Amino acid sequence: MKTTAALLLACMAAPAFAAEMSHSNSDMTPMQHEYMMSMETMQKSMHEGGMETDADVAFAKGMLAHHKAALDMARIELKYGKDAEMRKLADDIIKAQQAEIDQMETWVKKHQK
Repeated sequence: MKTTAALLLACMAAPAFAAEMSHSNSDMTPMQHEYMMSMETMQKSMHEGGMETDADVAFAKGMLAHHKAALDMARIELKYGKDAEMRKLADDIIKAQQAEIDQMETWVKKHQK
């Protein structure tokens, strides 16, 4: 049942995501392209996590994908962003979420079957 629900959710989200990704790369700025690549990677990894049969492993893998995408977005902000408040927030996100990523990766290594 959980697998069916996860698959259904992924299938429902796929058309909208595919429509966004269908834009020609030539129409996007480098910043937009980097965002799209990060989101594509996150979607794939979150889907893989959701297919785990162990709820704890599925949660950890899904959150890992989410946190890694947050790091990507923060790095993109630092690369392209100009606003001091947003740049500070991006820096804070990197510091906070990297520690959580490290914790989850260690946990997954110990608990994944």
